[in-house]
Amino acid sequence: MNTILEIKDLYKNYQTIEKEIIVLHNINFKVNEGDFISIVGPSGAGKSTLLSIIAGLEDYKGKIIKNDITIGYMLQKDYLMPYLTILDNCLLGLKINKKCKKDNIKRVKDLLIKYGLEDYIYSYPDDLSGGQRQRAALIRTLALNPDILLLDEPFSALDYQTRLNISKDIKNIIKNEKKTLIMVTHDISEAINMSNKVIVLSNTPSSIKAIYKIDYDFDDDIIKNRTSKEFMEYYSRIWRDLND
Repeated sequence: MNTILEIKDLYKNYQTIEKEIIVLHNINFKVNEGDFISIVGPSGAGKSTLLSIIAGLEDYKGKIIKNDITIGYMLQKDYLMPYLTILDNCLLGLKINKKCKKDNIKRVKDLLIKYGLEDYIYSYPDDLSGGQRQRAALIRTLALNPDILLLDEPFSALDYQTRLNISKDIKNIIKNEKKTLIMVTHDISEAINMSNKVIVLSNTPSSIKAIYKIDYDFDDDIIKNRTSKEFMEYYSRIWRDLND
């Protein structure tokens, strides 16, 4: 597989008045084209910090090798502007980057139609359900056509049933658009269902405790997946790592 991103010997420290706090310690992993990677770990383990570093939003020590790629970052909240239509929300990144040309506008409209928001193109965010808002936020991130998508707890604000359905939708959209995914989540089941690799972080100072390759090809039935023997084996191993 073609490696498009490599994290090498990465460290992240914060300096307080009293002392230096080590958040991330000697993080190493590779991202191959087409990977769906989930990062799990205890609260405060620096999962979101790691995404911010990859996105170029925080300083660090170590190396991040990017092989001529672009990165899109979808935050925990959808941050849709209530006074803009869904189309204008999805065009926001293109406008900021001065790329709001006819072909790009058409591509965004096509994505909205393709992924079930055709009737809401000129509606406002308050007219959408939680799951629809997340889909719109994802399309806004896809508008700039990034190679890698970073998702930070994208479903945490949704109720359980909506969360199950939208996670499947988001996975299918990213697959259809042939993108690579790195996602942070607290939900082990979500990590297994969404990913071909799961990275487990330790308590702070956080290092990589394990990387699991999800070899089992789960189907689209999320509930069926979660009751399978293979799923439960992965779940048990990751749970033990997190609670060791």
